[in-house]
Amino acid sequence: MAAMRAIGAQKVLRTAVAFCGTGGRWGILRCFSVSSQQKASMTPIGFIGLGNMGGHMAKNLLKQGYPLVVHDVYPEAVTEMQDLGASVADSAADVAEKVDRIVTMLPSSPNVIEAYNSSNGILSTIRKGALLIDSSTIDPSVAKEVAAQAEKKGAVYMDAPVSGGVNAARDALLTFMVGGKAEEFDAAKELLQCMGKNVVNTGPVGTGQAAKICNNMMLGIAMMGTSETMNLGIRLGLEPKMLAQILNSSSGRSWSSDTYNPVPGVMEGVPSSNQYKGGFSTTLMTKDLGLAQSAATHTKSATPLGSLAHQIYRVMCSKGYSLKDFSSVYQFLKEE
Repeated sequence: MAAMRAIGAQKVLRTAVAFCGTGGRWGILRCFSVSSQQKASMTPIGFIGLGNMGGHMAKNLLKQGYPLVVHDVYPEAVTEMQDLGASVADSAADVAEKVDRIVTMLPSSPNVIEAYNSSNGILSTIRKGALLIDSSTIDPSVAKEVAAQAEKKGAVYMDAPVSGGVNAARDALLTFMVGGKAEEFDAAKELLQCMGKNVVNTGPVGTGQAAKICNNMMLGIAMMGTSETMNLGIRLGLEPKMLAQILNSSSGRSWSSDTYNPVPGVMEGVPSSNQYKGGFSTTLMTKDLGLAQSAATHTKSATPLGSLAHQIYRVMCSKGYSLKDFSSVYQFLKEE
């Protein structure tokens, strides 16, 4: 009798995992025993886009015990992940053939459209019931379109852009702004909590992107303000670290001053103290500010500071700063 019960339990477990992997909602995993949850949870995860942010995010999933199937258009980007034990796929379609859950972290809307909708993209081979989490920062309308196309394939797409920067990605301290169906949020949160400390459901698909472009418009403006302030104070004879200490204990404090200071030598472990290498490029900040300006035009919202920040970052791209971290606006202003 004991043997028969054991065999029956194994059958239930196999049925539970198979159902969730072939079209059932991922939330159903929580109806089964702890052991079945753990085994289903640790099935391989796909990860596409291994840049400055995505590489760290993927490593944190590996640290939590998730087997990974990875892909990046730059072969050299997957080498380190392969050395850490990840499997490498030849294309986005190849990833989608092998897994039921995929995280994408790509630079822009065209990259997302290519990764999802091309003839060799995710949706060409996606499994029914698959969960797709896109942490790229893109136009909200693109997120909505990809979500609609994924739904036609029987898959679930959620936009989950991030905030926090490269150091937060490395230390699993990111904030995720998640747009998607409320009933699917727990399934996404399970993975996102391995890569961040704050996971917020912002509403329907597209609202994650809306929150992110608002955040990054403020970030671009704040970084310019911090850079102007530090430049002025230094020219007035103030010692940079002392000035930063005053700002960070006063009403002028911001993330740009106390966590990501743009002045070389004020803080360790940030791009400004590494010749503005790594981090969040000026090109990407310009792209995000452009998304904010498009949204402002569409909603007839006045954003004069956002518009000015966009113009200045566009000029920086034409002056050789495009690949430098966006905090290099300090260097740009200093040289003007």
